[in-house]
Amino acid sequence: MATWDDVRRLATALPEVTERPSYDGLPAWRVKDKLFAWDRPLRRGDLAALGAAAPDGPVLGASVPDLGVKDALVVDDPDVYFTIPHLDGYAAVLVRLDRVDVPELAELITEAWLCKAPKRLAKQFQATLDD
Repeated sequence: MATWDDVRRLATALPEVTERPSYDGLPAWRVKDKLFAWDRPLRRGDLAALGAAAPDGPVLGASVPDLGVKDALVVDDPDVYFTIPHLDGYAAVLVRLDRVDVPELAELITEAWLCKAPKRLAKQFQATLDD
């Protein structure tokens, strides 16, 4: 399954990505200073809200295109994807890093990057994929 090294490798391979700690000092990845993926350990309130369903392993936060995609991921694969009340109304999903395989993680990180990248940069990147 995936590791933080996989996240770092996949995220930093995308155009114009910087890795800079989030406000709490944990790893976070940005494109043009817009956050698209981050280390998101569960906090006391998260643990209380999730109860027995709370994962005990590493958790990645990732942007998604919209709330429909978020809901679909959580419903289709609840062993991997989940959310917390703090993210209600926000187009982001949490990922049990130790339960996602690397190809799926690559797709998720690329999609998260596309959500936050400037339109011109995203279009240039997608053109390289079509070649």
